[in-house]
Parts: sequence; structure tokens; C-alpha cells
Amino acid sequence: MLSCREVVKDADHLLDGGLGWRQRLAVRFHLLICHHCRRYVRQLRMLIFAIPYMHQPASDEDVARIMAAIASGEKPGA
Repeated sequence: MLSCREVVKDADHLLDGGLGWRQRLAVRFHLLICHHCRRYVRQLRMLIFAIPYMHQPASDEDVARIMAAIASGEKPGA
């Protein structure tokens, strides 16, 4: 079984499809039992998704909308 360090090392390859089937299976098995690594991979996936939108600063309206959504407990994109 893989350690958490090995999963963190391979997480980017998992998300970009660069792992062989055995290594992918080992990482996925580890993710089934380790909520810390699941959280790490989920956050990494969200960061990779957000990177294309980081090319320009957010407007004041965007910041206010997101802060209001955070304060109300809603998802900012909803």
C-alpha cells in the first residue's frame, strides 16, 4: 500500500492521466481509506481548474460577491 507521501508525489500525475493502471489503482485505493489525501487531491483538482481564471485581478464586484457568498455559506459560483 502506498504512503501518503507517495500519493502526494503522484497526485498531479493522477489528475493529468500520467499514471499507469497499476499505480493509478494503488493511488485510488489509498484515497478510499485516507481522507487527508482525498482532501489534498480534491484541493489540487480545484486549483488546477482555477489556474486559467487567475490571469487577471478580480474586480471589486467579484470580491464583494464572493465574500457575500462565503458569509452566507453558499458556493461562490452558485
